[in-house]
Amino acid sequence: MPDSKTNLSMRPLSMPIEEAMRTQRSIRRLLPDPVDDALLLHLIELAFQAPVGGNRQNLEFLIVRERAVKARMARLNRVAWGSYGRIWRLFARNDPKTLRTMDAVSWAADHYEEIPALVIPCLRWTSYGPIVSGVRLPFPDFYAAIYYGSAFPAIQNFLLAARAAGLGASLTVMPLWSTLLARRALGLPPWTSPIAVIPVGWPRGRYGPTTRKPVGDVVHVDRYGNRPYQGHDAEETHPRNA
Repeated sequence: MPDSKTNLSMRPLSMPIEEAMRTQRSIRRLLPDPVDDALLLHLIELAFQAPVGGNRQNLEFLIVRERAVKARMARLNRVAWGSYGRIWRLFARNDPKTLRTMDAVSWAADHYEEIPALVIPCLRWTSYGPIVSGVRLPFPDFYAAIYYGSAFPAIQNFLLAARAAGLGASLTVMPLWSTLLARRALGLPPWTSPIAVIPVGWPRGRYGPTTRKPVGDVVHVDRYGNRPYQGHDAEETHPRNA
């Protein structure tokens, strides 16, 4: 944890973007120590620098600190985790790595009210051509892409900025299993929909490099199934000093 949160919130973040990307991970175990308002506002300001489709700018952020509101969100989170967690543990019973992740999710659920801040991205309804942006209509995936595409570049900006600031954060949706109940718990008007919940605080553990498949294993060229780089990472296919 930084010695001076206030000073941190007032200066630009200097971590190289590649370092932030390579060490970013979901941090679910958080200290109860407060996070300065100025720092959160700085991170949200950086989030809003992300590209926005059609320049709609209908994304808003709700910062929740009040314990009673966090308790209402905690109850919604535990309802979803109570069902999903049992199923997930059943399928992952022979996978120690996944079980460790589940332990962290369980810890977060048990300590939800102690999280210093919940940052909740919300989409506000705005008329935009033949669709209504901010309303999740039951149409094909194309419309879902339009809906969430207005928000997730900004959310990723926020998560990277949080990493650069040394904060722990994770993107969750479990408390939103009922948008109606979540909106009621948060006191949101009917024209504003929560789309994610980001618990934010100073981490109890350490950041570290993530474990991912080689990029060549997930890249197809020109047609699905054509994987000329399979088994190789980017450095092996295109050395930096070549």
